[in-house]
Amino acid sequence: MVNEEIAAILAQEADAVRNIPLTSDYEGATDLIIEYVHHRGGKLITSGMGKAGQIAMNMATTFSSTGTPASFLHPSEAQHGDLGIVRENDLMLLVSNSGRTRELVELVSLTRGLVPAMKFIVITGNPGSELAREAAICLPTGAPAEVCPLGLTPTTSTTVMTVIGDILVVRTMKKIGFTNREYAKRHHGGYLGSKSRAQSQEEK
Repeated sequence: MVNEEIAAILAQEADAVRNIPLTSDYEGATDLIIEYVHHRGGKLITSGMGKAGQIAMNMATTFSSTGTPASFLHPSEAQHGDLGIVRENDLMLLVSNSGRTRELVELVSLTRGLVPAMKFIVITGNPGSELAREAAICLPTGAPAEVCPLGLTPTTSTTVMTVIGDILVVRTMKKIGFTNREYAKRHHGGYLGSKSRAQSQEEK
């Protein structure tokens, strides 16, 4: 019985990933990232609240380790001075399941007060939301039902957000031709550091 319940959870999560809407906007999003970060010299700023914020933070660290400078900006701390990291030629990536997260809606307004031309990529389960309407590019999650028995705890929604972030990272890595040698320069410690250095020797 327990194994059947676990299998059902796995199946629901897998189905949610398979049902992420496929759209050409992924290419548009990675093109924006490359234009602003790699051509204009800006950085990618990710943001989100709660569990979505943790996913956004992970996206920032993964982008940074793979050659695309990125920082996480907590939307509440932004109202207390951290907005100062935002510069011309930066690009923002916002993560919100509802697309109505108050702190992110306020962050958009505050950011435009500092950098009026700022462009936003939004990952959301609600493509008709206020945040989605502010986006240059909206990447919908497909709004999967949560596997949480209450239907409340961010579980399946954060799974698909993570996968969408992985898509953006991988597509960007391929477009900029990110190599083992470049990875090794950024990742010195641990198993991955030694593995990337070994693989970089094979690229010579």
